[in-house]
Amino acid sequence: MFKTIMVPVDLAHADKLSDAIGVARDLATQYGSKLVFVAVTASTPGPVAHNPEEFGRKLEAFAKEAGGDAAATSHVIVSHDPTADMDDKLVDAISEIGADLVVMATHVPGMADMLVPSHGGSLARHAGISVFLVRSAG
Repeated sequence: MFKTIMVPVDLAHADKLSDAIGVARDLATQYGSKLVFVAVTASTPGPVAHNPEEFGRKLEAFAKEAGGDAAATSHVIVSHDPTADMDDKLVDAISEIGADLVVMATHVPGMADMLVPSHGGSLARHAGISVFLVRSAG
């Protein structure tokens, strides 16, 4: 049913992604899908890496570990302003990698979400494919 599952990740908050990654791995195992872990970074130094190349190596290592037994790869997107570009870049990545499902971690909505919508909600509204938002249990 699903051939390529896109899993957007924020490496700065990798400790909060386990539920979504578990769901993505389970679906990949069930359908024989490939997992593609996608992350957006700046071309300037950040909290995770000094440059996009180092970020790419860290994302690749994360994908191999998080993918478990599933076939997993990584896809880095470089943006001049990741915060402002995140939603558009993730929508673009869907067609770039040929994804037919997105599995993404999200948070429990709060008051701030009325002013600034979540990335997951935005992606679900603008993606032409199914988007599975997974709320963390913790």
